[in-house]
Amino acid sequence: MGAVSPEQLLDRLSKGKPVPGILLLGEDAYLRDLCRKKITETYVPEASRDWGIKRFSADDDEISDVLGQAQTLPMLATQQVLFISDVESWERLGEESRDALVKQISDYLADPAPFSVLVFEASALDQRMRLAKTLMEKTVTVSVKLSDDPAERTRLAVPLSLEMARESGAELDRDAAEELCEILNGELANIHTEIEKLAAYAGERRKISRADVDLLVVSARKYEVWDLADMLAARQPSRALEFLDGLLREGEAPAQLLGALAWMYRKLIEAQELPMGTGGWQAASRLKMRQDKAELAVRQSRKFPRSQLTSGLEALYEADNRLKSGGTSQRAVMEFLVAQLASPAAA
Repeated sequence: MGAVSPEQLLDRLSKGKPVPGILLLGEDAYLRDLCRKKITETYVPEASRDWGIKRFSADDDEISDVLGQAQTLPMLATQQVLFISDVESWERLGEESRDALVKQISDYLADPAPFSVLVFEASALDQRMRLAKTLMEKTVTVSVKLSDDPAERTRLAVPLSLEMARESGAELDRDAAEELCEILNGELANIHTEIEKLAAYAGERRKISRADVDLLVVSARKYEVWDLADMLAARQPSRALEFLDGLLREGEAPAQLLGALAWMYRKLIEAQELPMGTGGWQAASRLKMRQDKAELAVRQSRKFPRSQLTSGLEALYEADNRLKSGGTSQRAVMEFLVAQLASPAAA
């Protein structure tokens, strides 16, 4: 069985179809929390959650304890949900122990207790192993990640951001959602944090406009990177690295800074495509930017060879993958990226 999206899971839950086993597979914290919340709301009323929600860790708890609880009718609740985290740790068991564990899970899911829902959680699983194959075959597998491609991730984040705003008691304009998701690189946890701030700012008005995003989110992050453009166009890595160091020391998050840089490069490419002589207000409309910043984008776009912008965008996407894969410090990833973007050798 292939993986479904969180939206597809929510649709299935809304129809009341029984789901004895669910696998949340992926590392996006916001999507994982969203799925946990909706699963809990679907199966266990709020008044029964002290008895109907159980949490286990594959690192610390025996599978026999998990399945024993699954087969035990919960007190004061008609259904129970059992969350089992860190499932990837089962892959590190010896072959004999792992095979025995997989058999226990398989046997249970072949004849599950009607009052229990098992929710297995893993950041990643080796799909060549029987554990992953068994879980993906016998559960509803949900991909709790958007996309490794930043542009696609940003696109997919937009409808989720609209839902986040509704949950915060506000309405987010579509163009404001697109702007917010683009500058925050499609990172849902960061988008959720900013929407809570925007909803509080909107207050009784309850409507979050693009101007609000520009005021509270964009101006603080997006336009700072334009100061880097001259250094990158002039191939001045020392100055660019010094500027980067200042941003990081001031508390800029590498992932959000990367998103702002990728946004800048896309706008520079768009600005290069504008006809010569395009006026400031026309550029602002086409680029979806304030007029003063649109005029700045047009001026700076003329300093870059087209090849420098396209290769720079590729380098930004590679850096995005390195940030997400871990193993290297985020500062080191950003320093290497900026040195690469400004390097004379890249010309």
